[in-house]
Formats: sequence, C-alpha cells, structure tokens
Amino acid sequence: MSTHPTVLDVTDRIRERSRGPRSAYLERLAEIRNRDRGSDRMGCANVAHAVAGIPANDKFKVVTERAPNIGIVTAYNDMLSAHAPYQGYPDIIKHEARSLGATAQVAGGVPAMCDGVTQGTPGMELSLFSRDVIAMGTAIALTHDMFDGALLLGVCDKIVPGLLIGALHFGHLPTVFVPAGPMPSGLSNGEKSKVREQAAQGLVGRQGLLDAEMAAYHTMGTCTFYGTANSNQMLLEAMGLHVPGTAFIQPGDAMRETLTREAVRTVLGRASEAKFDCPPIGEMVDERCIVNAMVALLATGGSTNHLIHWVAVARSAGIVIDWDDFSRLSDVVPLLTRVYPNGSADVNAFQAAGGPGFVIGELLDAGLMHADVLTVRAGGIREFANIPSLADDKRLVWNSAAPSKDDTVARPVESPFSATGGLKLLNGNLGRSVIKVSSVPDDRHVIEAPARVFDSQAALHQAFTAGELDRDVVCVVRWQGPQANGMPELHKLTPPLSVLQGKGFRVALVTDGRMSGASGKVPAAIHVSPEAAAGGPLAKVRDGDVVRLDAVAGTLAVLVPDDEWAEREIAKLPEAKRIADGHGLGRELFAGMRRNALTAEEGACSWL
Repeated sequence: MSTHPTVLDVTDRIRERSRGPRSAYLERLAEIRNRDRGSDRMGCANVAHAVAGIPANDKFKVVTERAPNIGIVTAYNDMLSAHAPYQGYPDIIKHEARSLGATAQVAGGVPAMCDGVTQGTPGMELSLFSRDVIAMGTAIALTHDMFDGALLLGVCDKIVPGLLIGALHFGHLPTVFVPAGPMPSGLSNGEKSKVREQAAQGLVGRQGLLDAEMAAYHTMGTCTFYGTANSNQMLLEAMGLHVPGTAFIQPGDAMRETLTREAVRTVLGRASEAKFDCPPIGEMVDERCIVNAMVALLATGGSTNHLIHWVAVARSAGIVIDWDDFSRLSDVVPLLTRVYPNGSADVNAFQAAGGPGFVIGELLDAGLMHADVLTVRAGGIREFANIPSLADDKRLVWNSAAPSKDDTVARPVESPFSATGGLKLLNGNLGRSVIKVSSVPDDRHVIEAPARVFDSQAALHQAFTAGELDRDVVCVVRWQGPQANGMPELHKLTPPLSVLQGKGFRVALVTDGRMSGASGKVPAAIHVSPEAAAGGPLAKVRDGDVVRLDAVAGTLAVLVPDDEWAEREIAKLPEAKRIADGHGLGRELFAGMRRNALTAEEGACSWL
C-alpha cells in the first residue's frame, strides 16, 4: 500500500522546515559515534570510578573483555502504581545481560510524580516541568558516558516524554523502552465518573467517593483509562521503540519478565536469536517516525498532552512540528478505537481486542503510517502489528493482532468510529487552541454563550456550588499557562461541567491550561496560546462577553466588535496570585522554568 498523500505532504513539510536543525543534530551524532568506546577512551581514574561498585566479573568484562555495557535509567518508586513493578527490573536486566556476555549498570534514577495524587493541589503546578527535570536527570545518568546502549524504565505522563527527550540528547546510543503494563481492571471508568459527578452534586459523601476511587485504582500498574500514560505506550509502539506488543501486558503476567529479558537482547542486537544492530535512537526518531506517532495518537483518540510533549520530543531530535501538522493529519486519519474517556472500554479491553498491534497493522495497510522506518528490531514497524505470547517451551512468539476481537472497542479502517481523528485546531481572536471532539456529542461541537471568567479552578468550583453557573455559559479559566503557574491539568473541572451539561445547559471550557483530553463529553478549548500571562487575548475577556467555540469551522472567538477588542486593556496577572502560585511546596525552585517556558505549541520547553 502506497503512503497516503496527506501523510507524505505533512512529512515533507516537516522535513523541509527541519532541514537545518536536523542536519546539525545528525552531524553531532556522527561525531560522537566515531569515538572509541568509553573504557578505552576515558582516563584510568575515570574508568576505575565507573566500575568500582560492580562485581569483579563485571569489571573484567567491561575493562578487559571490552563487553557491551548497558545503562539503565529507571523511574522506579512505589508512590506510582505504574512504576512500582520496576523495583526488580534491574536485577532481571543484569542477569540477562551477563548470560549474553554483556553487563548492565543502573546509570541513574529520575523523579516520577503522579498526576493522580497531585491533581487539584499545588504539586500539580510542578507536573509539566517535571518532564524537563526528568530529561535532565536522564542526561545526568547517561553523561557518565560508559555505555554502549540504554534501557529506559518509565511509563507515566511526563516520565516517558522526559526520558525520550533526555535519550535523544544521547542519540548515538541504541535505546529501548521497557514498560511495566496496566493494572487489572477494577471499578469501571464509567462507574467511577458517575460517582464523581454525584459527589460534585453532594449526592455522595467523602467515604462513598473514596471507596469508588480505591476500587478503581487498586494495585500495581498504570491506571486503566486511556490518558497520557497509556497514550505514551501507544506512541512508543508506533515509533518502534519497544519490544513489539509490550505496552499493555499486565505486571503480573508470566510474559512480562520474558519481555523484559527480550528488551536486553534487543538493545544488544540479539533479538529473537537473530544478529541485528539496534540503531541509535537519534537515527530512528526521524520525521517519518514522529509522523507515525502523531497518526497513532489521532487514530486512538489519545491524550492532547502529546500536542505539547511530542513537539518537545521532536525538537530534541532536530525536528520542528506544530499543531497545523496534527490538524492536517487528523483530517485524514480515522478514529479506530473507543477507549475511556472516548468510550466505555479500558486499556485491558483494548489489549484483548487487539491493542496497539491491531491499530498499527490497520494504519500500515491503509498507507497512513510510514512503513520504511527504522525500529529497534530487524523486522521494522510491521513487526509491531503483532501481539506476543509464550509458546509451550516458554519462548516468545508473535502472531498477527488482526482481526479485531471486539469491534465495539477497535475497528478496521474500512468501518471506523469516525472518519477523522477527532482533534481540531481552533483559531480566532482568542488565539490558537485545540479541542478533542472524539467523545463530545455532535450537537455540542458549536457552543455560543456568555463568558464567565475565572482566575483559578477553585473560583469556578465556588461559583458552581453557589448555583451561579446554572445557565448556558462558556467558562474561561485563565492564568493557567506555562509561564503563569506551570500549566497544571484542570481535571477537577470535569465533574461540575459535566453536571451542568447533564442539566441541559450549553456549556464549554476555554483555558490556557491543560485537560489532557479527559474533558470527555464537555467541549473544551485547551492550551490556548499565547497564554494570558504572556499578554494573550484571554487576558482581555470580561464576564458577559459572548464567546463562540466552533469545532466544525475550527474557530474560537469572542464576539466583540474589532475596534472595541483592539482597544480593550490587557489584564495583568494579579500580583497576589503570582506570589501565591509561585511559592510553597517547592514551587520557588521552578521559577526559572516558568520564566523561560516557550508556548504550549512550542512544546512548553524550558531548555531552548
């Protein structure tokens, strides 16, 4: 199947736009790759320090036998259910490496915070920039420069983008991501959301809400909804950076350890007993690879956080993408899955239906993904259309993920849930924004109503509780961008807005903050750029202004005469709010990141 013309055109535009920075990036990689290996190149004292803490046999392998040495970067902690399984992974990796005549060292650990724990608290204001801290932590780990390859252990929201950004700054290394998998299904996401809405109305008390939440989030593994964490795993599969089909195998599955050992074989170029040099990650992640990730995101209705994160990831490899690229691809990429919040199924049901392998196979067959890309395996991206299993002799085998085992969860390109990817770019006198419409009812794609302007999530909640929002309303929540307060997610807004919509009111959210696509059925124009704190137009909006959000036409505008709008004063971030949002619980330490952050469409990068 030939590649779809729009996919080719978008890729060509990205390639042309990126020609200068990508060429410079590849030149740096080539220069680094031509050096001698670490223990031969470095001074004797440097080498002695590097191997002082490992067993004598491993020292001998590294220094005398000149065996490959794998650097492990881990996001293990037991605060995150998704990362708790990683505790024993380094020992498994080292054991497998030794059996193959190689060695492995934990090069370093990176912080990993849980947005589920910090949601709606001051800690959430560190969340976005934790991605850049993780990228820097990855760089610190790998800068010991004694490694011939890397294995990256991380799953959740900012952790995977941070690890990937850091790894791309060491793009000369063959690198494989090692996931841990989702937790078994507990209380369904639909039931959990129902209880949250009831709690927002005062119909369920704290104990009832706590019982529901603990039944939903109940053991090790990622949360089972298709948010940023699980979207990460889908994108890594589409980029060919995993052992194929690894993403959604649960932590307790007997296959999980075998797949982790296969990751060691893969990074050493011995995957599936076939000699193959795993390419450097900086060569693998090219324009075609990035486009494949974008297509997979759209085809699965994934997290809108990746309209920020993957811009930053691409920049790390010298590639420049923007929201227009996502929007153009969304026009031709069909929606192939219904996974909560875009449906009732969770990721375990998605995996049972065929998972990432089914989606990738469908996209390749339709010419919607580039087939001619490098991956960590010799078989290329087509291998990722398969799903792994254990044979009777405990060997890994892969079989086609097609056909779908449940067409209420995953459908072929010929009969999609929607002809387009469900992501729309909005432009207008309120700036540039994105909206995820894949789960928004068709009769809610256009909302026109008076604005109510809020400076915080808490202020909106207070107005909701007081009954002030029981009407058609566009809630504008500003001062939530990267420069204002670190661009926290605003999930606490979902229950009250859902309640209002359930009462029959026409409501929408407009914000320069994030919602990660989990706004669900409520229309939400998010990531508005430029943000209010940078003088963006949200700083001009006043209570009562009529705002029109039109996801059909792709517009976001305040219906105020042009001359009046041009002359209207731009409000300033209140000094009391700036001080309050910038202090306490570690927020002072991130002041430099807030000050230097680029726009959301530029990846909210703090390091460029």
